[in-house]
Amino acid sequence: MAKNPIQWFPGHMAKTKRLMREALSEVDIVLELIDSRIPYSSKNPEIKELVGDKPRITVMTKATLADPKISAAWVEKFASEGTRAVLIDSTTGFGIDALEAAVKHALADKIERYKQKGMSGRRLKSMIVGIPNVGKSSLINRIAGSKKARVEDRPGVTMTKQWVPTGIGLDLLDMPGVLWPKFEDERVGENLAITGAIRDAILDTEEIAMLLCARLMECAPDEFMARYKLTRDEVEGLDSYDLFELVGKKRGFLMSGGAINHERCATVLLDEFRGGKIGRISLEMPR
Repeated sequence: MAKNPIQWFPGHMAKTKRLMREALSEVDIVLELIDSRIPYSSKNPEIKELVGDKPRITVMTKATLADPKISAAWVEKFASEGTRAVLIDSTTGFGIDALEAAVKHALADKIERYKQKGMSGRRLKSMIVGIPNVGKSSLINRIAGSKKARVEDRPGVTMTKQWVPTGIGLDLLDMPGVLWPKFEDERVGENLAITGAIRDAILDTEEIAMLLCARLMECAPDEFMARYKLTRDEVEGLDSYDLFELVGKKRGFLMSGGAINHERCATVLLDEFRGGKIGRISLEMPR
């Protein structure tokens, strides 16, 4: 467990909320991106209030990194709450056609009104919102067909709003990633840290990697043990620190004197989880 609750709300995020409010009148629909591995933790509770009555679609990104059965259960849960959710992966293109269809379905009445007024083909406008590092720029580049938005595997890259035209009749407004001032649930902050939504530079990455070991033993013990060649007998009764040490030992991350190189072990664990090398793993089930 983290020594102190994880929180991260730099000043530019308050500015982003103001930008979102100001831009709402310019858009027809809002695409709210969440991470398929942590749908609950990555869903900003303030977005619903900010967006108001504007049509909204929940876009579950990084779908090929998450457990497909659990992701399907999340889609059903959102549907039961009256929210359309679409699973996508911007790297492979999975789900992009379904997203386009969902947008056109949600705006069918508006599209028909434009058609009746002789304005067929009028471009629609969408705002893309979500937490840092959830894949907003990657989605824009996939739909636009070229690198229109800057993409890096770290949070806080997009700092200003950007309009990007696409070939599907939809102009996309990319907004900076935004979190919320306080995580009431401690596990939310931890899950955001594990998946990279919070800057590693402000965290104790070794502590986060230990948390990851505990999460993996809860959610995907077979994949975790297979990746790091652990046995049931070896992991029986171990806490997160001892699991972390065991992974470092198995991987040979040793320094002079036989001590485990914690920094290297933490970097590898986090990178391999975030890159899907441990397996398709979801850290949250529908509640």
